[in-house]
Amino acid sequence: MDKENFDEEFKKLWNETPTSYSESEKEASWEQFHSRTFATQKKKSNPWRYYAAAAVLLFVLIGSGIYFSGKPQQEQIVATDNVIENTTSKIKFIVLPDSSKIELSPNSKITYGNNFALNRKIEIIGEAYFKVKKDKKHPFQVFCDETTTTVLGTSFTVKESDKKEVTVELYEGSVQMNVKGKDQKWILKPGEKFTYGNQTASVAEFSRFIDFDNEKLSAVSQYIEENYNYKVILPKENLDQKITIRINKKEDLKTIVQLISEMYNLNFEINEDLKQITFQ
Repeated sequence: MDKENFDEEFKKLWNETPTSYSESEKEASWEQFHSRTFATQKKKSNPWRYYAAAAVLLFVLIGSGIYFSGKPQQEQIVATDNVIENTTSKIKFIVLPDSSKIELSPNSKITYGNNFALNRKIEIIGEAYFKVKKDKKHPFQVFCDETTTTVLGTSFTVKESDKKEVTVELYEGSVQMNVKGKDQKWILKPGEKFTYGNQTASVAEFSRFIDFDNEKLSAVSQYIEENYNYKVILPKENLDQKITIRINKKEDLKTIVQLISEMYNLNFEINEDLKQITFQ
């Protein structure tokens, strides 16, 4: 494909939006959902209504962006002005200068320059989950070993194994994958993962959701404890209550807590110092 046709196809792809959801409709849908679900005054509710609302939250409010870089991989250089390393046994939460967010896993490290807001290049050793602020003018690039992940606004994980195998899992949006020395590009969709190791690249599906099908509410609280490092305290009478819900594995914790609160007519308190959530 010549450059003119390539640019035209990219322009069409970027301007393409779902016909069933305009930006104004998404905003109106969210405002309506938020006012009903998280209202100050509690009311008895049908849990299945909020299961549907959660689906709207998880599947409709998804940003997208693809960036095609014509520059050779060798020219991309990450400045080493800022180095953040996680030497603890828990996830470290980081907010970058452009307001993008990172959950840095234990024994992992990121590096980026002082001019990051204008030159959004970041290098990672280890594993991290990225939630990138959309910025068409400044693509966000993550360098890991010989791979480059390029995005404009999305959420994904990048993981490098001890065997120098890199895995990128996409949760929302779109990303383009490049490998040093290779002309081929790989475009990922939500629910797909890219793996590169031993000079071989592959794309496969992975499960980005966790499903609770008529399970005890205590099972959800256990999931929160294991994946968000917050202790959950539930009233005894609610421990065996049943719940059916699908949760994005990288969903914001407060969204999950608020949803449970409304579904079961409970108040909650989050103690950041103790890393504890108490329902009552």
